[in-house]
Amino acid sequence: MDAMDRLWGEAERDRQARRDTAEPAPAAVPGFALAAQPVEPQSLIATDTAGLDAAMAQVPAPGGPIPAYWAAPKGAKSRPLVLVVQEIFGLHEHIKDVCRRLAKLGYCAVAPELYYRQGDVSKIESIEAIRPIVATVPDAQVMADLDAAAHWAASTGAGDMARLGVTGFCWGGRITWLYAAHQPKLRAGVAWYGKVVGDKTANQPAHPVELAGRIKAPVLGLYGSADAGIPVETVEQLRRALGPASRSQIHVYPDMPHAFFADYRPSYRADAAKDGWRRMLEWFKANGVS
Repeated sequence: MDAMDRLWGEAERDRQARRDTAEPAPAAVPGFALAAQPVEPQSLIATDTAGLDAAMAQVPAPGGPIPAYWAAPKGAKSRPLVLVVQEIFGLHEHIKDVCRRLAKLGYCAVAPELYYRQGDVSKIESIEAIRPIVATVPDAQVMADLDAAAHWAASTGAGDMARLGVTGFCWGGRITWLYAAHQPKLRAGVAWYGKVVGDKTANQPAHPVELAGRIKAPVLGLYGSADAGIPVETVEQLRRALGPASRSQIHVYPDMPHAFFADYRPSYRADAAKDGWRRMLEWFKANGVS
């Protein structure tokens, strides 16, 4: 049994224990964005900090310091470095837990709070009210903040810029494709159900389909064929734009909805989530992020 299987097995045992106790879910689970409530306690994965350094930090960035959550093996030096890009809900507990999962496997994982200058969306109660705020976040700002987070992690000695990866979910899935077109030092990316087409605006002047020819690092795209917000036709449009010579790959899970990895939501699908996690780790290893 490898480290990933042990990690996933421990999470499944914890989930089974919660199912057996049949405890009612609290009205709101601390640490999760209000718009993401109610959290599904019976499927929720909660990763502890045993053996880790894990904390919030202030990251120097071009537009001023931004908060970020980071996790790495305790006392680790020069670990493979993975930027974790948030969902539309911002930097909340699920994204922090993903950082801890990666740290348990030997990575230094950093998740910057990428809406920080525009506002704290974690206290907003509906996704419809979050969308206008997210629309004001410039892609250029996000790229600069991700660069800053990577350089900060390297400056602490915990992360190794020579083994830089990125993974993102939902809103962060789109950002993952963009970052692969932006950062020449990136070794690999994994985009979980990120939008690939859309209207162009001053803040979002291009989408992955338009940037396909500029992608510098191989990206693995993980999508669900039943995603109501990302039609599979648009995913295939990106596949065509990448072309047969591209080092990037796209995997579409049959009948899977949006956010199938989000264990705190009703959309969670354990089998696809575990398979996607394994594919992500294999992708990072095959492309020098290990």
